[in-house]
Amino acid sequence: MAVLFEPLRLRELVLKNRIVISPMCQYSAENGIASDYHLVHYGRFALGGAGLVILEASAVLPEGRITHGDLGIWSEAQVPDLARIAAFLKTHGAAAGIQIGHAGRKASMQRPWFGNGPLGTEDFARGDVPWEVVAPSPIPLDEGWLVPAELTPDAMDRIRDAFVAASRRADRAGFDTVELHCAHGYLLHEFLSPLSNRRGDRYGGDRDGRMRFPLEIAQAVREAWPEVKPLFVRVSAVDGLDSGVTIEDTLAFAARLREIGVDVVDCSSGGLAGSATAARVTRDYGFQVPFAERIRREAEITTMAVGLITDPRHAEDVVAAGGADLLAIGREALSDPNWPHHAEAALAAAPADQPFASWPKQAGWWLERRARELARLGPWRGPLRAGTERA
Repeated sequence: MAVLFEPLRLRELVLKNRIVISPMCQYSAENGIASDYHLVHYGRFALGGAGLVILEASAVLPEGRITHGDLGIWSEAQVPDLARIAAFLKTHGAAAGIQIGHAGRKASMQRPWFGNGPLGTEDFARGDVPWEVVAPSPIPLDEGWLVPAELTPDAMDRIRDAFVAASRRADRAGFDTVELHCAHGYLLHEFLSPLSNRRGDRYGGDRDGRMRFPLEIAQAVREAWPEVKPLFVRVSAVDGLDSGVTIEDTLAFAARLREIGVDVVDCSSGGLAGSATAARVTRDYGFQVPFAERIRREAEITTMAVGLITDPRHAEDVVAAGGADLLAIGREALSDPNWPHHAEAALAAAPADQPFASWPKQAGWWLERRARELARLGPWRGPLRAGTERA
């Protein structure tokens, strides 16, 4: 059997395969509340055969949103619609996860299709007005961006409490796992990077100081999150910028996360000085797999790889060779929500006499009959247009 389709146990959660749908912001919520769009969007990935579907970054505080359209988990009013999504995912065979985070200095910005930059007059006219942003240090993302207020100890306590409260809401909503967002230039990554953290107190300075606040939040969430449920942390393994976070920094961070009781490190990169996906690492197929492999081996923790993994044979090679324990599929899943089912066929991982057994029965029985018809007919050979003949 293909390793990609072997189950994986994480505490008391058993994933049916190693394929995870990566959290991808949709910027389509109202006041942080999920809609029917989100139900259908995430539901199609469960129907498509993924082992775990992780909902997009959900803000632990209103001012922690990236945009006005972000999902939120700061209020009890947001729980019922999230619970509806989690229940659907689990009913259809996928585990349900949710990423929780705070955008820090990258909060209060445009939705990507409006420019992906600071809010401007056209955004104000749409009702998207800015709010005050916060960060470890008062260093803006770039020229023209809001200058963040430096977080005080009291404000940090409030944020820590908000992460804990969000994890408890996620549990009540029925999610199987929570992922802390410590990547892509958002608040917890801002603490980790010496380029954005210039604090002079115990939460800045050397690596241990810069790790302190993210580790405190991870520990507080681990203590609040049920012991039987796994906890994920997404990291930017490197900043890809001079004097930024290095892989050695992330190895030290991952080792501390393991000691706290974090179960999986989700390995991405970049994003500190640009958009969330602006890795300053040369892009090629699986370009972030080496980070996952090294963290898995040296920090001795379960890892998830992400980044231009599009071919099932490539995915199988990664997990079979020990490059990562889980594969996160992002934009490829947007293009093909049935990617896991198609990967199963490509890797001959399904029983030969039941090739559609893992598909929803509502679709599988149709496809089984179509396969018999296609086998009878052979490849389609034309005509290409009316009035032409077969070759």
